[in-house]
Amino acid sequence: MRMHVFSGGRLRMSKHIYLPDTAPEETIDLPVACFLFRHPQGNVLFDTGCHPMVAEEPEMRWGNLAQSVVPTTGSDENIVGELRRLNLTPADVDVVVNSHLHCDHCGCNEFFSKATIYAHEDELERARRPRMEKLGYFRADWEHPMPIVGVTGEVDIFDDGSMVLLPLPGHTPGLIDMLASLPHSGAYLLASDAVALRKHLDMEIIPKNTWSRDLHAKSHAEIKRIEKSGALVVCGHDLAQWSAFRRAVDFYD
Repeated sequence: MRMHVFSGGRLRMSKHIYLPDTAPEETIDLPVACFLFRHPQGNVLFDTGCHPMVAEEPEMRWGNLAQSVVPTTGSDENIVGELRRLNLTPADVDVVVNSHLHCDHCGCNEFFSKATIYAHEDELERARRPRMEKLGYFRADWEHPMPIVGVTGEVDIFDDGSMVLLPLPGHTPGLIDMLASLPHSGAYLLASDAVALRKHLDMEIIPKNTWSRDLHAKSHAEIKRIEKSGALVVCGHDLAQWSAFRRAVDFYD
């Protein structure tokens, strides 16, 4: 099995949201990552990043949210463009896992029309509520005809321990992490916004864009336990960590 790390876009936001002790006028640059796994039983994509439209017309896609969650994405910096670098198209992806249904994590779902989608039942329930756009949920991102597997507990995608989905709520009600075990490179916990920045885990910081502080803290404790077992925690939006990864055509195996 191989893991490829792709860009799903880039964002700029108030640093105060992620690090509450900083000044409100400071900003932070946030990479958006997607992960492709080439498994003998199929290709699995963890998160689909931002929709291509946000690079040119963000308010057409995100409305007023684009004023506080500001895309700084290049025109071809999305998962569809990234897959081309491997001579792949969305049709080559068999499974899509959405860590959660915020617009920077499932924005390109529509292109993966042949895939089965995995998303948590609690996340789907919240996203279906009326007027959720102000909280980053847009039906255009996740409401499509592809089959959806509603996750409620741990899920071993291929029943071989290589990719296990772990519900770790807090940032949102139905946030899912993936524990991926590679033959040579070892275990990676794709934490998404359960750990957006490494400082959150090291300094026990709960960011402001959190649905439940108590559940977020419990998820941090579980992630620390998994990390002690030897897994590398891959943060959702940490620029320093992102910059150190081999990406695109390079891979981990």
